[in-house]
Order: sequence, then structure tokens, then C-alpha cells
Amino acid sequence: MRVDVSNLSQIPLPGLPASLNKAATWTVNPGPAGAEVTVSTGFPGQGLAAGLEAAVRERLAAEGQPLASFSLVSRVASHAVQGSLSPLPRVRNVIAVGSGKGGVGKSTTAVNLALALAADGARVGVLDADVYGPSIPAMLGLSGRPDSPDNKSIEPMRAFGVEAMSIGLLVDQDTPMIWRGPMATSALTQLLTDTLWGDLDYLLIDLPPGTGDIQLTLAQKIPVAGAVIVTTPQDIATLDAKKALKMFEKVEVPVLGIIENMAMHTCSHCGHVEHLFGQGGGERMAAQYGVPLLGSLPLDIAIREQADAGQPVVVAAPDSAVAQAYRQTARVMAATLALRPRASVPIASSLV
Repeated sequence: MRVDVSNLSQIPLPGLPASLNKAATWTVNPGPAGAEVTVSTGFPGQGLAAGLEAAVRERLAAEGQPLASFSLVSRVASHAVQGSLSPLPRVRNVIAVGSGKGGVGKSTTAVNLALALAADGARVGVLDADVYGPSIPAMLGLSGRPDSPDNKSIEPMRAFGVEAMSIGLLVDQDTPMIWRGPMATSALTQLLTDTLWGDLDYLLIDLPPGTGDIQLTLAQKIPVAGAVIVTTPQDIATLDAKKALKMFEKVEVPVLGIIENMAMHTCSHCGHVEHLFGQGGGERMAAQYGVPLLGSLPLDIAIREQADAGQPVVVAAPDSAVAQAYRQTARVMAATLALRPRASVPIASSLV
């Protein structure tokens, strides 16, 4: 019996907005034992497989069809970057994580997003671009110095399946970086280009807050496939977050969307939900500027405790509601990027 592919392709990807269904393509072949279904996504979707298979089985059963086999295949492509720049040789997509002000949980968000992408099957790295206040090593429980095989380049350090590099791994923990803008931007460029990154699907760059020299260098010299803006819901935070968004727009870095952090707090004793920093600020900002709200993340003590312990919540408590919020936000971010134009591949590269 013939299976209606268009009917199956209407099944929503679990936890993702319907608008992102286009990030998946469906192949259905009739077999002697039933339908053979393959879903191909342009983003890491390992965590969607079980829920999607159950939905397919249910839909087919309603049509009197058995499901013989189901597979989900993810292939992450390089996507177009700003201006005349080309993607890095071994990094398919650079994603900048920025904010207009400090204190909104940007670094914690960047680390947990990186770990969430890795948990879904992606090859991920994270670059700590906040040379004045590097915090990524502590959050990932990293210590010691990275190796240099040739005294020129450096090997990234690794934690929980994610590659990482930070100025904090190259200097003593209590050494202040008393650098002017050109020195800081030079350090960022060297950390990026001198690090022997593996074959990465995504490299998340945790930017310092604001719209200064480092952000400008990123826009002019580093090929960025997309940027995300982290904010908290209150007006004071979104006011500065809007400046960061407009900065990326002016330098032609595509803004993938907004992540609203500390959106709500659930009392551990009674379960009452409070919006301590206001409600809906990120959603209103997203609507105002025509970009997606990628996710709303909770204010939870486990996020702080696990980050301080060098065991971020996505790996320390992967089944918790908090970790699932990060994983869903990371999937929406990656699926949003998957819908953007692909990078043009030079003819010589395509022949290799």
C-alpha cells in the first residue's frame, strides 16, 4: 500500500515550532513488512528520534499501515556568513552568543547550549572571547595548560565531549588582563585561528557584554553564520540587548533569535511559578525586531550550583526540566540556522 509522504511530513518535530518543519525532509518507501521511513535534518536531532518515531508509528497505524523501520539522519552543512568572508576550514558554523549587558547569564547559557548540541550528536566547540573575565574553564571544570605540538598552535582542551579554548587556560587564574582594545582583539583572533579545532559542526563564541572592539573584530574578520542574543525579561536588560541586536544587523551578521534567560522561577517547596524579572520581555523584543524567540530558560539554583562545580546542568542532570529547556532551545537555534542559505563551496573544494 502506498504511503502518503505529505501526510507524514506534517507531523511536527517534537518540541519545535511548526515553522521549523522545513528543516527536515522525509523519505518513505513501501516495504514487504510496512513503511520504511527516513527523516533527514539539517541540524543535530538525536534527541528527537524516539518521540518522532512514536508519532510516525501512530500516524501510520491510523491509516492501517505498519512501520517497518525508522531512521533519523542529521547532516549539518556550512551556512552563509557575513560579507565576503568564507567559513573556517574545519568549523562548519560559528555562532556568536552576545548580550547588551553583563549579568544576564550569557556565559552559562553558551556553555549549556554547547553541551546540549553535543548531547544531540553534534561536534561542538566553545571559544571564550571574554578576555577580561574568562569563565568558561571554571564552568567546564578545566585546569592546566593546553598542549602546543609545534610551539605555534595549541590544542583545544576537552570536557564532556566539547572542545574549548579560553585565555583563562593560558594565564594564572588571578591574573588580570589589563589590555587595551587592540590587544584584546588580537588575542581573540589568535585564540580562534591558532587553535587546532577538530572537525566541528558548531563553534559557539561567548562574547563579552556590550558592543565594543571585540564584537567589531568578530564582525569584520571572523566568519559568523549567526548570532543569538541573551537577555533577561526586564526592560533594563532588553534595552541593552536591543543595541546588541542592532549592532549585529549593521555589520550584516544574521541574528538567529533571542534567548530569554531567568524567565521564571519555580519554588522548590510548593511549585509556585514567579517571574522575578518581569514577564514576556524577550518575546516582545523578538516581535519588535522580527526575529524568533528561541527559548525561555528558567532561574534555578541547580544552574548556578552545577556551573560553579564545573559540571553544567545539561550533563549533571540531563533528564531534569532545566536541562531539557536548554536542549530544546539549542535544537530551535540549530534548526533556525539550518533554514538559512548554505555557504557557497569553491569548485576546488567540491572536487576533493
